[in-house]
Amino acid sequence: MRTLISLIGLILIGTSAQAEVQSKAVAYDDDGTALTGYLYWDDATSAKRPGILVVHEWWGLNDYAKQRARMLAALGYVAFAADMYGGDRVTKDPKQASEWMQEVTVDPELWRQRAAAGLAQLKASALVLPDKTAAIGYCFGGGTVLQMAYGNADVKGVVSFHGSLPAAPEESKGKIGPKLLVLHGQADSFVAPDVVANFQTKLEEAGANWEMDIYGGVRHSFTNPKVGEYGIENLKYDAQANARSWERMQGFLDELFQD
Repeated sequence: MRTLISLIGLILIGTSAQAEVQSKAVAYDDDGTALTGYLYWDDATSAKRPGILVVHEWWGLNDYAKQRARMLAALGYVAFAADMYGGDRVTKDPKQASEWMQEVTVDPELWRQRAAAGLAQLKASALVLPDKTAAIGYCFGGGTVLQMAYGNADVKGVVSFHGSLPAAPEESKGKIGPKLLVLHGQADSFVAPDVVANFQTKLEEAGANWEMDIYGGVRHSFTNPKVGEYGIENLKYDAQANARSWERMQGFLDELFQD
């Protein structure tokens, strides 16, 4: 009997060890631009589950964005780290990053279209409940998911972490379906106080369902522990704001998908 119990235990341990977050590269296209995103999921179950789109910072689809997607998969979601630039473009040079970002953001419709291409890949996964999706983004990615909301993308909600805070355009009034959660550092010199005020005013005028957490004394990119490697004074990791914002995101997602 003891031998049988030991054997069963070994089988259970082996099964548990095999259940882990998996990933795969996904090649896709946006109007002739070749893109490569990464899908993450926990193979402990084959059941369909909510899906989360993850949009990278202006540096490109680097390991940080992929790690956040992996963390979401560990929480039980299917996550897709989208590629907004194509050509495997990743940099640590702010000037280069700005140029690549502007290629996308110069045209809001193109900006939303590029994000929509990533969302389509997420929804195409057989593991995703297509009517239960959301999008999160960091820095440029935070601005991107806000643009998705302004274009009434087919997601339940969006979460912006230290995003660029583009204001809701006039044509979005009464048309912003997704709920918005904005997580912002008060000491972020990239986003002036008048920009924050205008952002909030335009959301109210648009009739959006929105909320904003502002972390006092916190700078840009506060969620990234390695942000100091970029050598920019306004970029600073904040452990407390990182933990609190991630926890707030989880509560927000729970509310979105509770039905």
